[in-house]
Amino acid sequence: MPQSFAGRRFPLHVHISFLFTLLLLITGVVLGLFNYRQTSQIILSSSDELFGRISEEMETDLRHTYQPIHHLLNLLALSDTDQNQDSAARMEALLRPMAQALRDNPKLASLYFGYDDGDFFMVRPLRTEALKTLFDAPEGAAYQIWSIERDNLARAQSQSFYLDADLNEISRRQELSERYDPRGRPWYHGALEDGGVITTAPYVFFSSRAVGTTLARSAGDDAVLGADLTLDDLSSTLAKHRVTASTEVVLYQPDGRAVAYPDASKLVQGTNGTPKLGEVKTFNRPLEALMALPLDGDLRSSLEIDGRRWVLARQHLREGGPQGLQLSILVPEDELLEDAYRIRWQGGVLTLAILLLCIPLGILMSRILVKPLRALVTQAEAIRSFNFDLPAMGRSPVLEVDQLAVAMARMKETLSSFLDIAASLSAETRFDHLLHRVLAETIDISEASGGLLYLIDSQKQRLEPQGLILKGEGLDLAEHGLHGVGLDSTTLPHWLDLPAHGGPSQSHSFGFDQAGPYRDILQSLESPRAHLVSVGLHNRQGVTIGVLVLLHSDIGMESRPALLKPERIAFVEAISGVAALCIESQRLLEKQKHLLDAFIQLLAGAIDAKSPYTGGHCQRVPELTLMLAQAAAGSEAPPFRSFNPSDEDWEALHIAAWLHDCGKITTPEYVVDKATKLETLNDRIHEIRTRFEVLKRDTWVEYWKARAEGADEAAQAQVRDEKLRALDEEFAFIARCNLGGEAMAEADLERLKSIASRTWTRTLDNRLGISWEEAQRFARTPPQPLPVTEPLLADRPDHLFERAASEVIAPDNPWGFRLQVPAYKFNRGELYNLSIGRGTLTEEERYIINHHIVQTILMLNHLPFPPHLANVAEIAGGHHEKMDGTGYPKRLTRDEMSLPARMMAIADIFEALTAVDRPYKKGKTLSEALGIMCGMCRGAHVDPDLFGLFIRSGVYQEYARRFLKPEQIDAVDEAAILEKAGLTAES
Repeated sequence: MPQSFAGRRFPLHVHISFLFTLLLLITGVVLGLFNYRQTSQIILSSSDELFGRISEEMETDLRHTYQPIHHLLNLLALSDTDQNQDSAARMEALLRPMAQALRDNPKLASLYFGYDDGDFFMVRPLRTEALKTLFDAPEGAAYQIWSIERDNLARAQSQSFYLDADLNEISRRQELSERYDPRGRPWYHGALEDGGVITTAPYVFFSSRAVGTTLARSAGDDAVLGADLTLDDLSSTLAKHRVTASTEVVLYQPDGRAVAYPDASKLVQGTNGTPKLGEVKTFNRPLEALMALPLDGDLRSSLEIDGRRWVLARQHLREGGPQGLQLSILVPEDELLEDAYRIRWQGGVLTLAILLLCIPLGILMSRILVKPLRALVTQAEAIRSFNFDLPAMGRSPVLEVDQLAVAMARMKETLSSFLDIAASLSAETRFDHLLHRVLAETIDISEASGGLLYLIDSQKQRLEPQGLILKGEGLDLAEHGLHGVGLDSTTLPHWLDLPAHGGPSQSHSFGFDQAGPYRDILQSLESPRAHLVSVGLHNRQGVTIGVLVLLHSDIGMESRPALLKPERIAFVEAISGVAALCIESQRLLEKQKHLLDAFIQLLAGAIDAKSPYTGGHCQRVPELTLMLAQAAAGSEAPPFRSFNPSDEDWEALHIAAWLHDCGKITTPEYVVDKATKLETLNDRIHEIRTRFEVLKRDTWVEYWKARAEGADEAAQAQVRDEKLRALDEEFAFIARCNLGGEAMAEADLERLKSIASRTWTRTLDNRLGISWEEAQRFARTPPQPLPVTEPLLADRPDHLFERAASEVIAPDNPWGFRLQVPAYKFNRGELYNLSIGRGTLTEEERYIINHHIVQTILMLNHLPFPPHLANVAEIAGGHHEKMDGTGYPKRLTRDEMSLPARMMAIADIFEALTAVDRPYKKGKTLSEALGIMCGMCRGAHVDPDLFGLFIRSGVYQEYARRFLKPEQIDAVDEAAILEKAGLTAES
């Protein structure tokens, strides 16, 4: 068979399933199309019958509408009336039968007699409020009688009588200029000429604007009886015969004017104030297309209107006027055949459902046919999916199938072993354990008696032994005389030299005489001879990083050990490749960890070196934190029973402790090192001293000026000396305030304000020679003409430094910081700074120092830590929080902080209290530091459980021995400390 056909072959069950499915699909489609066509024909045939039935019903309705009126007119024509009667006699003779006829026939709008002398007598029921309003009928009127009498001179006397429901007269009106004459109406002449009952074409009644028709017949020799019949009910009847929602049904005259339509509002159209019947073609687009068809008999057809197909039926009705009426029905074909469409869709769904139900049946039948081969395919797919748990296929009587099954079982075993050892090696995280595992797993998988692992030291260019396993036990390398050897050494065996320099794998056999330095191995194997396979370990770049040696003891029972077979050597080479990658990865990981740790310690050292006020803080806090963490991990106390940190947890704590103050790298040194209240980059006390010097010079100038003007020398000298002494005292007071060593009393603040109110004269422009930034601050106020008198101490607008918008922390910030941010970044006001109550820092400067922890959290959150180090920022950023939620920057409570974060807080405080390398303070002794921390414990600033562990475990003593000076290590009464902290010695 040509190779080109191989890609076109499909399994047998696919062919069977496909043919079965195709047959079902073709059958379903054919049946669906047949049902659709048959259903469509049935519906169309039924629609013709429905249209015919509607036409018959409409004609019957018209006949039932007109015939009772015919009978009524024939009956009323027998009434005793003539033209010689006056209105009273006519009312007496005609009113009651005519009123009863109107009550019995609600479709009648009026009944009337017209006489050949021009007299007219009409009875009209006032059934609606609209009619009553139209004829201005009085309240309670139910009937209107309109009577016209003419005298011998043909002058008309017209009266309207309004009667109630019992035919009692309510009122009457007289029309003086009546022009109506029945003899001029078409119904009058038509009835006289015909002799029977005539019907006019439908029209719009002038008085009520209702659509109707007039029926009339002669009554004797001198009178014509007429009746106005409304056709409003025909529109309601048509609306009931709408086949679908979009069906158009209309009853109209041959001239195209509508008589009845479901939307009755379109029937009457006004032209110059005269109501007329509406033209059908103006109603909508389908009816316009209908009226364009020629009017030649009944019609059953279909037509397409604006892309939509309509079924049309038109029928001529004899009733309804001299020429009869036309009834037309238009139905959209899509709506008419909606059931057919639904049946077609349901047939398709049913076919699909049957198809879906039968497909599994076909597949099942085909699988039964090809089950033996399919079992092998399943085995192959399982291996392809790395599923080695599927049991092997049973033996087959077919030789080729049986051979394939055996080969697949062996392949599965080999792949499973390879993947197991790869997964096992990849899961190991410690380098020394990894080396032992590489050797042990390779020995086990290759069924060797032992093995030896060498790694290359690239710096020393030596091959160093890393592990020896014989008979399943790890043995000491030195005891077996195994030591490192140079790669270029002549003593390096060839089976070790070639793989170590990137050569191919080597197999070798040696006895006791040829073993040389490996004789101890033979003795441990208890074998006079051994076979070995040495395989090079190569990293991703193909560089050899070591050699794996597998040993097999030869006790003379095997002609050729399985270890030396080519397929086994190939397998060992594959395993060694995975082992080499794992070893190289662990080496790289260890180097990266060492690099990261060195970089972290470098950064911490740089922060400590940045300012003499921090000293070795960043280096000692990690030590103390780890001491406390180790004490907690080893404690059996209930609060620490669940604290069992893993290697990854220790790593996270180590990094967090070293980086807990990394944000200080952004804190200006002159703020951290601020020793006096007026100090910035320089101490501004010198500027104030200069102003005092100016005032003292001014005092001498005043003295000599007064002497020159002849003033008394002794008096002026006394004034001069008093001013100079006051200035000296005031400056000394300001200098003392500047030191910040004592709290400022209220009297001190008042004296400071008094001194500040002194003035001095500046004659030079203070806006010359300044930086652009300072010039912007000075621009807040207009310059004053020189010379200008200024206060001795001032809080000027240019002393205020605006805070950049990017530095403002919103209350709803994503980090959860809850800080009171001062309005300004710096306030350099002289009086403001000198008025600091305690210490040397303003509120703005204290915020900047505290802000270092915010920067710590932000910096650490930006670092791409792996998942096991994800909590570094939380641990490092919590050492200024307090257990009662009053700390910063997030105001976390004890329950919201992790245990390592609470450890950091204690370590940070204790180190700060006992540090001796800070020039601004003396390091506390152990008892002093612990006494201060007792207050913090009682005040819920530190964790009481951890503080108790800190004391009881002796962590503070171990730290003191390593980092404190001997004179700081005094006696500590632990029981008293615990009692002062609110704890007990036993708890």
